[in-house]
Amino acid sequence: MPDLRAVKGMNDVLPDEARRFQRVEVAFRNAVERAGYAEVRTPLVEPTELFVRSIGEATDIVGKEMYTFVDKGDDSLTIRPEGTASAVRAYVEHSIHGKEPITKWWYLGSMFRRERPARGRLRQFTQAGLECFGDPGPYVDAEMIDLVVSLLTDLGVLDVEVLVNSLGDQAARERYREALVAHLTPHRDRLSEESQRRLTSNPLRILDSKSPVDQELCASAPTIVDFLGAADLAHFESLQRSLNALGTKYRVEPKLVRGLDYYSRTLFEIQGRGGELGAQNALCGGGRYDGLVKSIGGPEVPSIGFAMGIERILLALPEDGTPASIDAVVLCADEALRNDACVLLRDLRRAGLSADADLRGQSVKSQMRRADRLNARVLLFVGAQEAARGVVAVKDMRARTQVDVPRAGVVEAALKIARERA
Repeated sequence: MPDLRAVKGMNDVLPDEARRFQRVEVAFRNAVERAGYAEVRTPLVEPTELFVRSIGEATDIVGKEMYTFVDKGDDSLTIRPEGTASAVRAYVEHSIHGKEPITKWWYLGSMFRRERPARGRLRQFTQAGLECFGDPGPYVDAEMIDLVVSLLTDLGVLDVEVLVNSLGDQAARERYREALVAHLTPHRDRLSEESQRRLTSNPLRILDSKSPVDQELCASAPTIVDFLGAADLAHFESLQRSLNALGTKYRVEPKLVRGLDYYSRTLFEIQGRGGELGAQNALCGGGRYDGLVKSIGGPEVPSIGFAMGIERILLALPEDGTPASIDAVVLCADEALRNDACVLLRDLRRAGLSADADLRGQSVKSQMRRADRLNARVLLFVGAQEAARGVVAVKDMRARTQVDVPRAGVVEAALKIARERA
C-alpha cells in the first residue's frame, strides 16, 4: 500500500506555523473590526455559474484553475477560488441592500485553485479580505488602502509600497482594449504563447505578463488613463488627493491590472519586502467592482474590496523567535493524587490560565523536562507530602523560587506569577 501524503499544494500547518498564522489573523481581525467591518462566513462550495459570471469565463481562474465537479444531483459545483464572488452572492441572496445603506464585511478562510504550486502560491491557501457595499468612493477606497498599509507595517513587513491605477467604466475599458489589441497585433508572433492566447480572450492580462519580450512590447503601449472619461478621471484624482491627505505613499502604475473581470475604476496592489518573500512581492490586491452586484441579480450597488493571502504575508515576516509557552504545568507522579491534579487543572483553566499536565504516570523528572519544552511559567507540584500538609508546591520558573501555598490559594498564586510573564 503506497504511503498516504497530503495532496500536492495543500499543506499541513503544524502547531509552530499555526501560531504564526494566528498572529496575522488576530491582527487582521482586530484592525478591520476597529474600522467597522463585521465577519461574514460563506460556504466552501458554490454553484459554478457564480464564478463564471463574476470572475469571467476568459480568466485563468475559471479557464484552468477551479476545482469543479458534478454532484449526485447533476449540479455543477465549484470549491471557492476566491472570496468576493461568494460575499456578493450572499449580499444579493439576503437582500442586504434593502436593510442598510452601507455594508462592511470581512472574511477569512480557505480558497482553492489548481495552479502550479510555488513559494507562497498553494492550491489550498488562506485568504483574508474586506468588502464594502454601497459607498461609491473615492474616500472609502483610500481608507481601505491605508488600513492595509498600516496592518502590514505593524506586522513588520518591510518597504510596503502601494501601486494604484484606474480601469474606468466598461466603456473606457472597451476603448482601451481595442487600442491595446491594435498596438500588440502587429507584434503577435513575438508575444509569448500565453499572451498570444490572451490577445483575443483577455488582452489586458498581457500587461501583467512576466515575459521580458511581452514587457518590452507593453512598455510602449498606450495607458488606460488616457481613455478614462471625465467622471472616472475625477474619481481617480480624488483618490490620490485622499491618499495624500492620509500621508499614504503610493505610485501610479498605468500597467497595473488584475486577473478578474469584475474590477472597475480604482485598482490597487500592495507590495512588500522581507523574510523569504523573494521577487514575487505582491501581498494584497483589490479595487472597485461597481457592476458585480447587478451582474449576479442584485441592484446597482457601488462596491470595493481587497484580498490578501496569509501564506504570502508570512513569507514577508521575520521568523518569530518566541517559543510556544504555557502558563502552568501541574506535576503529579502519585496515582492516588491524579484526580486532585485534574481538579487543579480545571480550576486554573477556569481562572483564565493555560494549563496542562502529563498524567500517564511518568516520573517527576520526565514531567519537568516536558514542562521545560512547553516553556511553562509556573510549576505546581501535587505530591503526597504536600497533600498531607494541605499545600501545593508552586515554582516560579523565571525567578527560580519555590514556595508551599495552601490549596485554597494556589490558583491566585499561579495567576500572580503568570501575570508577570511580560
